[in-house]
Amino acid sequence: MVDPCGPKRDLASLVLPEIGRLAETGDPWAPYQLLDSVDGVVEPVAVYFAELQAANCSGTTIRSYGLDLLWWFRFIWLLEVGWNRAEQSDARDFARWMQLADKPVRAHWRRRDGVTPASVATASRAPSTPNAVTGKSAPGPKYAASTRAHCETVLRSFYDFHLEQGTGPVINPFPLDRSRRAGRAHAHHNPMEPFKREKQGRYRPNVPQRIPRRIPDDKFNELFASLRHNRDRALDSAGRARGVMVPRNAEQRDQAGCSTTVTPTTPSYQRLSATGTAASMPSTGATSAKLT
Repeated sequence: MVDPCGPKRDLASLVLPEIGRLAETGDPWAPYQLLDSVDGVVEPVAVYFAELQAANCSGTTIRSYGLDLLWWFRFIWLLEVGWNRAEQSDARDFARWMQLADKPVRAHWRRRDGVTPASVATASRAPSTPNAVTGKSAPGPKYAASTRAHCETVLRSFYDFHLEQGTGPVINPFPLDRSRRAGRAHAHHNPMEPFKREKQGRYRPNVPQRIPRRIPDDKFNELFASLRHNRDRALDSAGRARGVMVPRNAEQRDQAGCSTTVTPTTPSYQRLSATGTAASMPSTGATSAKLT
């Protein structure tokens, strides 16, 4: 619970020190390790990583979780609070700091040894300015809501695991939302209605729904001209003509129930080979595309 007489911290001037690091080991049994300021393994995190690996999490997932845990441990190391003695007030201050503080400006790794590279890439876009090709916004000075939501989920899961093992605090410092205290999510869901999003963590921010990104026509023409093979051009132009959204994985493609296959014997491929343009591609067809 929150101690009303707890420490009053100046979060506005708080800067996380660059102590500790997430190290890649190359060992498939322990692909990543969280190290403290003297390169000692943080055992509570190592046990949690083993749990993630047993739950069939990939190495990239473990790395993502480790970076969030590194933020948290740097925060409590700075406050001189043990990980197993963290309270809700500490988690609350951490959530406030991530919400309001600017992201730290770290020295580039090429400059840390006093070596200045011949050419240093500088930011060509102002924060939140979309990329002309991908439509993705440039990173802003604050932590994104999706970053903070992911971090809150990781830390709440970390303390839930140690709470089950009896090795962490008696109370999870990252509590559930007050509306979730009465029971599980969707406990009284009407099967005739769609599921509604229910907030889980109390300190988890609301992540805005992203709209699909688009590519301008001139950039698409540049991309189309750079393709070297007619098969790739056929797939690209067919997808553009049909408004295709390519599935992320094979499972989503199977759920779609159909796919577009382009081979040298496909009429659209032969038509494109003869014309060399995307104008000859049909405008109707399947809902997904794949290479063969």
